[in-house]
Parts: sequence; C-alpha cells; structure tokens
Amino acid sequence: MEAFVTWLNSILWSDPVIYGLLGVGLIFSILTRFLQVRHFKEMIRLMFKGEKSDAGVSSFQAMSIALSGRVGTGNIAGVASAIFYGGPGAVFWMWAIAFIGASSAFVESTLAQIYKTKQGGQYRGGPAYYIEKGMGVKWFAVLFAFAALIAMAILMPGVQSNAIAGGMANAFNINPAVTGVMIVVLLAFIIFGGVKRIANAAQIIVPFMAIGYILLAIVIVIMNISELPAVISLIFRSAFGVDQVFGGLLGMAISWGVKRGVYSNEAGQGTGAHPAAAAEVSHPAKQGLVQAFSVYIDTLLVCSATAFMILMTGMYNTQSEDGEFLVQNLPAQEVGPGFTQAAIDSVFPGIGSGFVAIALFFFAFTTIMAYYYIAETNIFYLMRGKTSPIAINALRFILLVTTFYGATNESALAWAFGDAGLGIMVWLNIIAIVILAKPALLALKDYEAQKKQGKDPVFDPKALGIKNADFWENEYKK
Repeated sequence: MEAFVTWLNSILWSDPVIYGLLGVGLIFSILTRFLQVRHFKEMIRLMFKGEKSDAGVSSFQAMSIALSGRVGTGNIAGVASAIFYGGPGAVFWMWAIAFIGASSAFVESTLAQIYKTKQGGQYRGGPAYYIEKGMGVKWFAVLFAFAALIAMAILMPGVQSNAIAGGMANAFNINPAVTGVMIVVLLAFIIFGGVKRIANAAQIIVPFMAIGYILLAIVIVIMNISELPAVISLIFRSAFGVDQVFGGLLGMAISWGVKRGVYSNEAGQGTGAHPAAAAEVSHPAKQGLVQAFSVYIDTLLVCSATAFMILMTGMYNTQSEDGEFLVQNLPAQEVGPGFTQAAIDSVFPGIGSGFVAIALFFFAFTTIMAYYYIAETNIFYLMRGKTSPIAINALRFILLVTTFYGATNESALAWAFGDAGLGIMVWLNIIAIVILAKPALLALKDYEAQKKQGKDPVFDPKALGIKNADFWENEYKK
C-alpha cells in the first residue's frame, strides 16, 4: 500500500503539476489585475459585513470554516517538513504560492457562490456544483464529488489526528489510542450538530487559536530580533539557489514549498469553495474576496510564525536529496512538530512540547471538522439534495473511524495518504476553474463597477450573460 501511494504521489505531485499550480495562480493574478493587492482593504471590510440567515452563515463564519480547513497540521508539521526537505528557501515558495494562490481562491470561491443552491434548507455549493452547472459536464462533477468524499472522509483526516496524537504523546506521554478516542468523542458532538454547530464552533476556536499562536511567535521573534535580517536573507538566498549551503536544493525548495503551501492554504484545491457557498451575501465577489484573504491568514501569518520561530532559533535539520544532512541541529529522527517544540523550548524551557501539542490539537481538530463539512456537501450533491440519514450517518461513522485510525498509524503513511487525497482534488479542481474562470472574472468586474457607482453590489447573472445561476435568478429575488 505504501509503495502504491508513493508511486501515485510521484505522478500527482510531479514537476509539471508543481509549476502548473504556480502558473495558474499567476494567470489568475494577471487577469484579476492582482486583486489580492488592489482589494486588500476591501477583503478586511467584507470579512465582518456579511449577514447570516436560516439558510446561510455570515461571511466571517464561512471564512472561519474555510480557515478551519486551511489552518491545520500543515502550519506546524508541514512548514517543518518543507524546511527539512527543501531548506529555508521553501518558506519563500510557500509565500509565493499563497500570494498568487489568493487569486485562485477568489475564482473558486466566487464560482461556488455563483452556482450555489439551497438543499435541505441550507446553502450548498462547491466544485461539483459549478462543474455541473458551469461546464455542463455531469460525469466530471460526479468524479470530483467522489474524489472529495474519499479524500475528506478517508485519506486526509488521519494526517490531522496523527499530528494531534504525536504531539500529545511527546508532551504529556498520552497513549495515541487514548488521544484518538478523545478526538472522536469531541468530533462526534460537533458534526452530529450539523452545519450551524460547525460554523459556531469554528468562529470561536479559529480566531482564538491563530491569534494565540501568532502572539507567541512574535514574542520569540522579538527575543531573537538580532537574527531577523540574517534569516530573511537566508530564505531569499536559498529560494533562488544562491546560498552556499542550500544552493543545491533549488528544485526541492520550489517543490516542497509549493506542495506544503498548497496543503496548508488549500488555494485551488476546491476545499475552501464549499464553505464559501454557504455565506449569505448579496454578490458572489464579496465572499470570493473574503476567502482570498483567508489564504493570507493561513500562510503569510500562521505558517510564517512557525517558520520564523524555527529558523531564528536554529532548531531545524535539512537533508540533501541523497539523504545526507546539510544542517543538523537536532537529533536525526526529528522532523515535523519537533522543530517547533524545540524552537519554543530554546526560549521558554519546558513549555515547547505542551504548547505545540495544544496548538496542534486546536489546529488539526478544526481541520477535521471542516473536512466533514466538505464531505457532507458532496454527499448532498451526489444525492441531488435529498436528505438521507443513513448516508449522512454512514459518512460520520467512516470519518470517525479513519480519524481514530490515523491517530494510531505511522505518520509517514498518514502524510502519504494526505498528499494523495490533496493531489487528486487539486488536479480536478484546477482543470475546472481554468475552464470556468470567465463567470468569476465577470462577477469581479460587475462588483467593481457597482462599487464605483456608490452602490452595495447586488448580483444579477442574466445581466452578465451567466447561465444556470439558478439561486440568483430565482431564490435570491424572493
């Protein structure tokens, strides 16, 4: 199984795919005239403006669910593994994919809003919906829905629960099986409460965990402020292969930076599009801009916090492609959360393991929570909006089982499964949003035009020549 998954990942994450992701993000950035810069203030304003309703959640709640998925173990263990395999330069490429990926997040999230529908009294949408309605290719939409179900319910939860269990074992010597049971019990309480309970939990937990983590990182940066110029210089030199130590890792820096960046911020993967569709807004571009900003929060803030803690304290190892250590400041077996734990311990002795374990719990737990929401949405798509307690409860059971299994499984295999799940979704979604970019670009142009006229933009798909936007043509007008 491990050999097969490794082979699959070598195809899903081959160099053409890596550079393709960068290229698509860059094209969208150009086509939107770098909205991630032009509309930065608007993103922040809109984040707190959306209204919630019986059918939809607020913009902030939708972003919180999306951030639940984005901010996970990739922000701690993922950053560390990128530095381990790609050197400090991988951090730059994580920033690069976040910056240009914000435009991809805008496109997919705006499409999710344009083609959303109301099912079971709730707004539902995402890649499967916009592939069917926008492209008119139902088999491709069904393929994505099945891929998302397999990835979200089976392949990817184990990465998150494995990180939680590892952190708890290192910090508090808790048996992984005990941690697995604890995760499953808490997760069951939330997911059996439906979308509203997930949204309410996310809007409380996500800001709390992100702000607390970033504040500690700021303290550590300030306490090592003399190292900051050298670390920034090292990141940029390594990113372009001109550093004396890490110069030979250019390809690995790009590959691991992009791969771990996409794993963390999920721009272009299609996951953030699902909660984006649930928001109650008057214009699709509003939630597209909010979701673009969530990519910044994930990578430019939370991932950077991890990277600077690790690099400024020197608590990391980096391995060359032939397996030799270029840098070894920690025991050879250390990689993942151990880098961050050692970084914090170097400044605040004795608290690193405990703090990282707790941070991992919040980060990864909320990610599993988001995975469930995404999987449930694709169940609704496949069942054409019909409510089936048997199907929903079966999904819940499977996700709880795979979450427990991941907590007691080997981390290398868990990450391999996670990479495979992510890669399949990325491939399918990137193809879709490249073909379907026009409606999202029209929505952005319409939004900007109405803003210039001093209006609060309201979406009319017929006026823009956008077809099959059934909700906006019928339900929204009511």
